[in-house]
Amino acid sequence: MVCLDSPPPFAAARVAPLCRLARTGLFALVVALVLAWDAGRAWESPRVVAQAQKMGGNTAARAQSLVQLIGEAAAQDEETRLRTLNGFFNRQVLYRDDRDVWGTIDHWASPLETLNKGQGDCEDFAIAKYFSLLAAGVPGVKMRLVYVRAQLAGSIQAHMVLAYYPQPDAEPLILDNLLTDIRPASRRPDLLPVFSFNAEGLWQGVSGSSAGDPSARLSRWRDVLAKAKAEGWW
Repeated sequence: MVCLDSPPPFAAARVAPLCRLARTGLFALVVALVLAWDAGRAWESPRVVAQAQKMGGNTAARAQSLVQLIGEAAAQDEETRLRTLNGFFNRQVLYRDDRDVWGTIDHWASPLETLNKGQGDCEDFAIAKYFSLLAAGVPGVKMRLVYVRAQLAGSIQAHMVLAYYPQPDAEPLILDNLLTDIRPASRRPDLLPVFSFNAEGLWQGVSGSSAGDPSARLSRWRDVLAKAKAEGWW
């Protein structure tokens, strides 16, 4: 395996995953996540709706609308699925900081938790779109959740988006709660990728950039996978 120490922004090369992780205890954790994901990834729409009903409020109605939309999107081409589900969450969910929604600095919500609150931060948008697109039939290998440094209001802030790669070596399309439209990465010069991940691995985005504590990040992702499984997403 060739390790790329300085992959370009939003690099699509599949040789880079786990290069650094292989030298740490994180490698075993990522492998465990991959095996857990592959063990059973078919979603159960009736279970999703049933779990949503238990949450009360408007959650069931929102979940039912989403399930119906996913069913309709599954018959469309992949880029149409992206637009359909990206638009759904950008319309249905109001951006709010985790401290306002959950009373904590960093909470990664499951799709139903986000629908229940009707509010969420950038991670919640990206996670909900990821699982919904998986349910609509978009292969997980084509998507990555990407931590970026974003130029917002004249300052650099931590942010997360969802990247979709039509082909392994293609320029990705960026799904973002900050914009209503989906743009190729080359049209998002305001975003500098730090690291990216999906259910298959973790990628370093820019050499020398601090990505925080990867084990903590993967722990939150592991928790999200467990909550999503309980909700019926896989």
